[in-house]
Amino acid sequence: MSGETRGVGGIFFDYLEGDRAKTYAFVRDCGDSLLEAYLPIAGRRKDEPFTSDQRAFQEFRRGRYVEFNLLYDRGTIFGLKTGGRIESILMSLPPVVRWLYDFQPEAGSREAELLEFLKPQNWLVGT
Repeated sequence: MSGETRGVGGIFFDYLEGDRAKTYAFVRDCGDSLLEAYLPIAGRRKDEPFTSDQRAFQEFRRGRYVEFNLLYDRGTIFGLKTGGRIESILMSLPPVVRWLYDFQPEAGSREAELLEFLKPQNWLVGT
């Protein structure tokens, strides 16, 4: 699917400039809010059944994360190009992934909804 994001989630500080105290306060606020935001979602969904097709889609999305990490993540690229320990660098990658050629989700499915949501956008507009 063209125009889809590869990496989802996380905060990257590659080009960060400015007040370190404000940055620290922001990061601290994010960390302090994580459990409050995540635990209710995990609690609601932890017992939901899933299909083998849904598991395959999860592995496909993990493959997109691997692509992002190996092609675009500056830290990973730096480590690989400068003789870092490859095992250590690649340990952050998911253990099971899947690549599918020209994957097209079923229209109206949760997978189609997710891929629409993941199209690149400026999340900071209006802030």
